[in-house]
This record gives sequence, C-alpha cells and structure tokens, in this order.
Amino acid sequence: MTRCALSVVIPAKNEAETLTRLLPRIQKYQPSVEILVVDDGSTDQTRSVCETANVRVVSHPYSKGNGAAIKTGARHARGDIIVFMDADGQHDPADIHKLLHKIDEGYDLVVGARKRSSQASAARWMANSFYNRFASRFVGQPVADLTSGFRACRAALFREFLHMLPNGFSYPTTSTMAFFRAGYSVGYVPINVNKRPEGSTSHIRLLHDGARFLLIIFRVGTLYSPLKLFIPISAFFFVSGLSYYGYTFVVAGRFTNGSALLLITSVLVFLIGLVSEQITQLLYASRSDS
Repeated sequence: MTRCALSVVIPAKNEAETLTRLLPRIQKYQPSVEILVVDDGSTDQTRSVCETANVRVVSHPYSKGNGAAIKTGARHARGDIIVFMDADGQHDPADIHKLLHKIDEGYDLVVGARKRSSQASAARWMANSFYNRFASRFVGQPVADLTSGFRACRAALFREFLHMLPNGFSYPTTSTMAFFRAGYSVGYVPINVNKRPEGSTSHIRLLHDGARFLLIIFRVGTLYSPLKLFIPISAFFFVSGLSYYGYTFVVAGRFTNGSALLLITSVLVFLIGLVSEQITQLLYASRSDS
C-alpha cells in the first residue's frame, strides 16, 4: 500500500492500565507508524507507560476534555494521515488497515461504524440511531455512525476545522458534519467494538452527554444548512398562525394579536435562517479561497 506517513493519535485520561495492553498491539499491527498519546491531565501512570513503550506523549497540565486532547494531537501529529482511536481498548488496532484501505480509495474521512452488537446498551443504540438519522437529514447522505471516535482522515483537511471542534466528547459529531459541509468525501467501514476492561469506567454519561450531542447537532446543523433547520420551524409557526386566525375568525369574526404574533414569528425565523445560510456560504467560500 502506497501512502504518506501515518500517525495514530490516542487521547487518554487515567488509562495507564489499558494503554499497557493497547500500545504493544498497535506496534504489532502498525510497526512503522507514529503513535502519539495525548495525556489529558492524568493522575495515574499514563505518561510513564507511554515512555516505557517508546511512544511519543504530549501532556496537558490539567484535564481539558477529550476534544481538546484530539486538537492537541492533530496539531502535533507528523503524519499526513491521522487515525484517532480511544485509549480504553474498545477499538481494535487490527481494524486500522480497514480505515486506511478506504482512505486509499479516495475518501478524506473514514469512520469506523459500530455494529448493533457492539453497542453498550439498547438505550445507547437507539440514541445513536436517532443522531445518525438526524444528521443524515442535514447532509443529504446516510450517516452510519455519527459519534464513533475511531476514524482516519487526511491531516491537513482535519486541521481546517480545529476551531470548530468543542473541547468535550462531541468532536466526532462536529468533524463528520464539517467534512460533509466542505464537500469532502466521507466513508464508513463496519467494526466491532470490544467491551471495556473489567473495572474500567466510561468517561461519558449517557443522558448528560447525549443532550450535548443533540445540541451540537443543532449547532453544526446551522453551520451546515441553516434553512433545513429554520424552514420547518418557520412553517410550524406559519401554519399555527393561519389555523388560529381561522379559528378566531369563525368564533369572534376578527384577526387577533395571537395570530399576528405567530405569523410575525414565522417571518422572523425564516429571515434568520436566510441570513444564517448566507453567512455559512460566505464562511466556506472564504475557506476555499484561502
């Protein structure tokens, strides 16, 4: 396989035990690549484990968040292709070649899409399925896994969107939709995800971070295609205004303030969406010119 240098970036917070097993496996399957662990303010032996394994490590002085660690890794990675994977052992290093093969086919971002059997719970699977369908509505393409952290991308393209990425756990959501919006090619490969080791706990809280995932979809949705978000809202207020006017006309024979408020709100929401659409067009036009 002919490709440029590869970096594997792993954000880690207090994952010394799992890194002890994970790093040798990456070195086994990808012996000639750069492995970069971003130590996000760990209080255990994460850094010393990396140094013992002769793995490059960059440390945050305090915990800044998973997304912040990803951005640090992207800035420091030397490879032209970056593979991002979790430090908790859920992602199998043997699957890295699947992502790289898809990159070789011409894709700019390749995401490891978790199979149904790999989801931690039925609730999480249903939540992820909803996010995937919601994102697909915006981008006009099937989104197989919006929140998977196991992905490969062209480093230069990924760095274009660093300013958009949040410091929390929703960087996969933002980066996926940003790649779609910029017209880059996004592909998926099915993967199985290993269960977390015994005694290891996830840093993600389903309800709290699920709400944040949903908010980030709305935020990036307004950057991707604002009218797709604002037009249905505008239409809702418009139909409500007309319906209420019809009701009050039949009952009271007049046009009420409530109907006026709903119709004015409809117009305002539509105009906000229109302005947002123009701003989005200008934003990406300026990026393509630079």
